[in-house]
Amino acid sequence: MLTIELINNNIPRLQLQDSVGKALQLINDFRVTHLPVVADSKYLGMVSEEDLLDVEEEKMPIELMQEAFTNPSVFENEHFLNAVNCSNQFDTTVVPVISQAKDFLGVITTSDLLKALGNFAGTNEIGGIIILEMERTSFAISEISRIVESNDATILHLNTTIQKDTGLFTVTIHINKKEISSIVSTFERYDYDVLYYFGTELFENKIHSNYKHLMNYLDI
Repeated sequence: MLTIELINNNIPRLQLQDSVGKALQLINDFRVTHLPVVADSKYLGMVSEEDLLDVEEEKMPIELMQEAFTNPSVFENEHFLNAVNCSNQFDTTVVPVISQAKDFLGVITTSDLLKALGNFAGTNEIGGIIILEMERTSFAISEISRIVESNDATILHLNTTIQKDTGLFTVTIHINKKEISSIVSTFERYDYDVLYYFGTELFENKIHSNYKHLMNYLDI
């Protein structure tokens, strides 16, 4: 999904001649942290609620605050995940979308990004979740996929994160079946470390946890 597809046209834009008071009122009304500033359809940057609150004179035009403007933005033809990264990097609830000529096209809100992320991750699909932990060198999508498919299941979404303290991979797998105990057993048979899993047989998690504690105890 491209950023242009997620533009929210309900969020207002500011002009340089708009007052600090007007900007603060709009930020409050639309419950955002920033608003874009535009001149002759060109994107100039974003002004934050925090910087606006530091101004004592509410009638002052925001034109005099240009040094405080930040410049987060994404191009219209970028993948929406770049907008997610931009939102996180600049800690803003709206991400401006611009053309290659830097014409302002609109903004994407974090609520719309969250919905897009949910669809991207397949959260609207019924299924189970398995979370594995492994060394980076042991990560092989082909083998993980083979194990899942050998149990007549399909991976809907797979995500990896790196634990900063250990450097280990955490692999989260969303599967199209909720009955996943057989898949978990297969992963363990191939010596994968299954941290958690979530399916219809929730009681299995407790049994699995008790089993691991017992094995750890016997290893002492």
